[in-house]
Amino acid sequence: MKKFLLSVIALCCLSFGTQAAERISEAKFNQLLADNQAVLVDIKADWCPTCAKQAKILKAYFADNPASKITLLEVDFDKQKKWVKYFKAPRQSTLLLFKGKEVLWFSVAETRRDVIFQELAKAEAL
Repeated sequence: MKKFLLSVIALCCLSFGTQAAERISEAKFNQLLADNQAVLVDIKADWCPTCAKQAKILKAYFADNPASKITLLEVDFDKQKKWVKYFKAPRQSTLLLFKGKEVLWFSVAETRRDVIFQELAKAEAL
């Protein structure tokens, strides 16, 4: 029974991608930067159709790249205004990609799969 449950859990992870987004926290964000990790900050809103398109693309990227080292942190545009201001996000659907303390990419409303995949792949290569 235990093996069966582990198989079901593994299958679910494969079908939904292995990278789960986390809600941003100051401690987590600062630790990732200090550890020189690649971090994708996704500033989104539940009601935003562009954000939904981006979410599908990100899900596909992490499903295609299960060994990705990029940590995905989400900012709720409506509920986490402190972070929206911190990242100088002009609106929801803003993506910021960091490697350590360096901003590698800043994008607003980007929904082209090839562009998003390319920028994430660049960060993976560093």
